[in-house]
Amino acid sequence: MSDDKKAGEFLHLRELMKGAPVPPPLVQASMFHLPGDPQAAATYGRAENPTWEVVEAALAHLEDAPAVLFPSGMAAISSVFFATLKAGSRALLPSDGYYATRVMADTFLSAYGVEIVQRPTLGFAEGGFEGFDLVFVETPSNPGLEVIDIAAVAEAVRAAGGMTVVDNTTMTPFGQRPLALGADVVVASDTKAPGGHSDLLMGHVACRDEAVLARVRDWRKFAGAIPGPMEAWLLHRGLETLEVRFDRMCRSAEAIAARLQAHGTVADVRFPGLPDDPSHALAAKQMQRFGFLIHLTLADAEAAEAFIDTCALLQPATSFGGIHSSAERRARWGDDVAPGAVRLSVGCEPVEALWEAMNAALSAL
Repeated sequence: MSDDKKAGEFLHLRELMKGAPVPPPLVQASMFHLPGDPQAAATYGRAENPTWEVVEAALAHLEDAPAVLFPSGMAAISSVFFATLKAGSRALLPSDGYYATRVMADTFLSAYGVEIVQRPTLGFAEGGFEGFDLVFVETPSNPGLEVIDIAAVAEAVRAAGGMTVVDNTTMTPFGQRPLALGADVVVASDTKAPGGHSDLLMGHVACRDEAVLARVRDWRKFAGAIPGPMEAWLLHRGLETLEVRFDRMCRSAEAIAARLQAHGTVADVRFPGLPDDPSHALAAKQMQRFGFLIHLTLADAEAAEAFIDTCALLQPATSFGGIHSSAERRARWGDDVAPGAVRLSVGCEPVEALWEAMNAALSAL
């Protein structure tokens, strides 16, 4: 084809697209027009949706790997477990990671004959990885913010014949890139910073192994763990501003963590960006940013609750990653933390106004 003909067809395509909406279409459909052979077309709302595909393309761009969308972070995590494990398999999980992952594994996978082993993030590699089919890593851990060497774990797990899955919820692709460090699969809750506005539930799986990804897609289709088109559309909106919001949140968290550490009422602060944090050297090596979560410990449960409830710019809520700063006392969920431990999610408020409100609440304790 001549260059002139190519240019002509391109101009014709532009004319056909002129006036098309800039945002992706919101396709609310369970049925699609499907005469004849169903191949190469949308078939049914449980199998595919054009809005999902737009969001998956955006996530794939961020992850540099194909992505599959799910209606929550736990749906994404569950899909990897149920798509790759079977009776007799062994899986290793962090004992200090997100509690829902452990509960799901202990309650359901164990009942199906999967052996679940737990180790703390610190010392996670002690005992080796021989005999494990799946090793699940969460770094920084939620809520303690311990950091583990993804590249070293992934290399050791691969040598032992297993698969490494990394929960990258706390960092997003803008803060940490587990696949580039050797992980086999990334899972994440997009309910958090990717959505960003505390108005949707969503998650995704990213993986460069097409066989694993095909199993994950089949699990979604046949288990029915599918995202709603409206929520997918909202997530796409959030992804368009994720880099800007994430940058603001991380910069603010760095400033606030240092001030919290110097405040007389705060017993302890964990934040990978603090130069004296035990995880700082490793975090600086494998993370692009230090994140927006801060783990601080106050005197007791009463002090923690008072700080959260009286700080004018903190939302007392579970979850994290929204544009509004939020905090919660994690011991109330049974996490193995001090009674006065607070998980603080720094949002997009002006940092000086946010610190002024925190300082006032802390100084009143």
